[in-house]
Amino acid sequence: MARKEFQHHEAVSAAVRGDEGYGAAIAVKGLGATGAPAFHRVLQDRTFKTAMAADQAAVDELERLMDVTPEGELMFAQD
Repeated sequence: MARKEFQHHEAVSAAVRGDEGYGAAIAVKGLGATGAPAFHRVLQDRTFKTAMAADQAAVDELERLMDVTPEGELMFAQD
C-alpha cells in the first residue's frame, strides 16, 4: 500500500476483490475528512491473481497520479 497527499485529498493504493481475482484501485478521501473513501478502479481491463499483485499495480498507477480534482476525480500524468 502506498499513499500520496495532495492539497485537499489523500490517495491510497488498494486491491479490490472481484469475481475472477483482484483489481487495482486508488482510494480517495478529503484530508481530515471522516467516512469511507471513494474507490476508483484503475487498469479496468486487467485482473490479478493475488491482492499483492493488484496492489503493486495500483502503487504504479499512484505514482502517475498528478492531482485530485476538488470533486475527487483522478488526474494522471500523460505517458
